[in-house]
Amino acid sequence: MNLRDHQGFTLIELTVALLLLALMSSLLYGTLSLSANSWDRGDAKAVQASDMRLTEEFLRQALTAQHPLRLHKVLDQPLYFQGAPESLAFAAVMPGRAGGGIYYFRLAVTPSGDTSRLTLARVIPDYAATALPDFSGADQSVLADNIAEVRFSYFGRDPNSNDVNATTWRDRWEDPQLLPLMIRVDVKPAKGAPWPSLVVEPRLAPEAGCRAWDFNRSRCVGT
Repeated sequence: MNLRDHQGFTLIELTVALLLLALMSSLLYGTLSLSANSWDRGDAKAVQASDMRLTEEFLRQALTAQHPLRLHKVLDQPLYFQGAPESLAFAAVMPGRAGGGIYYFRLAVTPSGDTSRLTLARVIPDYAATALPDFSGADQSVLADNIAEVRFSYFGRDPNSNDVNATTWRDRWEDPQLLPLMIRVDVKPAKGAPWPSLVVEPRLAPEAGCRAWDFNRSRCVGT
């Protein structure tokens, strides 16, 4: 019997084996780490998509349920609707599951530490008010986190125009007597692709909420 048959591994063989083991362990760890990161990213995207769908569905319901609440103590009884490029204030009915009742709402992006949030502020209407409501200190609900920008657009005609005039999109709504024909909401998150544009059509007639309506001038008249 050869004496070499009873000898163990040489130092070189052992070193090579350890190097191969380390290489295999490194590859296995990298694969598992990549799988975990991919899983986390997929889960984060799923959560983001779910939040987006829920937020857009809530906005659709809220904006289509606008109430033609007018400031009856103000001359010409203007509608409570403030359409700006980066914020939107309107009157609407709170869903029954959330308590019900009519509220003034304001949609806007508000800072939150190093990020921003899409928030919905609400106050109880003062029917004897002669000025627009103040939302400082109002109750707020967070609709979406990590939002970089929200842009509102409004489709309709200029104030005092008639059906002959063309309807256009604009970034501000300035007619105190009519709601826009459509409202578009564009949301850009801090990370990821922009949300699909949300286009909503208010479902109320222009004369709703007015004590007397002049159809020729499309204006609320009387007291």
